[in-house]
Amino acid sequence: MSDRERLRSVFGEDAERYDRCRPGYPSQVFDVLTTAVGEGARVLEIGCGTGQASVPLAGRGFALTALDRSEEMAKIARGRLDDYPSARVVVEDFETWALPPVGFDLVVAATSFHWLDPALRMVKAADALRPRGVLAVVSTHHIAGGSEESFTRIQRCYERFDPVTEPGRRLPTADEIAQDPEEFYRSGRFSRPEFHRYEWEVTYAEEQYLDLLMTYSGHRAMPESARERLLTCIGRCVEEGGGTITKRYLTQLACAQRLG
Repeated sequence: MSDRERLRSVFGEDAERYDRCRPGYPSQVFDVLTTAVGEGARVLEIGCGTGQASVPLAGRGFALTALDRSEEMAKIARGRLDDYPSARVVVEDFETWALPPVGFDLVVAATSFHWLDPALRMVKAADALRPRGVLAVVSTHHIAGGSEESFTRIQRCYERFDPVTEPGRRLPTADEIAQDPEEFYRSGRFSRPEFHRYEWEVTYAEEQYLDLLMTYSGHRAMPESARERLLTCIGRCVEEGGGTITKRYLTQLACAQRLG
């Protein structure tokens, strides 16, 4: 199993924690998508997890097909979508899933596109869409802001206990997160993408923040002894910062139309 496949597989190991801890997305993301394709559009969601984007998509009246490769993730997502008869969850890997004969109006990948094979993802997303249908790629970034002093101390924890950590690494500012249209251009299948960006913050108590970290593949893949020492060190930093920590996020939405 490749490193990418190994890291992709860990999310389903604790689906309840993932559902409890992972934040959703700014409502403006779904405003943009509704304007782009209209209510009632046929939507395919790639890598739905436990439904962080699925529920607001279904709530906008879309006819939603949500894919996830994890049965445990999909089970929770189905429960969250019980009130939306036009939504269904399918346990499939998008890369091997047989596309239906009728194209979708919108394909959404919310914090999942980077896990797909770069040689395949643009082409298959285009094939899943009707002509002039829209591909929406949502990415989430931890940026400078919030409890900056605490994160400076936490960086030292990573340098001490996680050998792959880049020494002296600092959080990027929002302006340093690239708006990169190159993959859309190289595919030859999409129009010039439009970018929409939203900054927001979440404040976590110590236990909540450590719980959140255990939903990230890099932390889950660490040797247990090193991970426990890392989390103990991070918890101490949060405690020294007053018992809470505020994390600043940048959500970036890139939208492009299928050509042809």
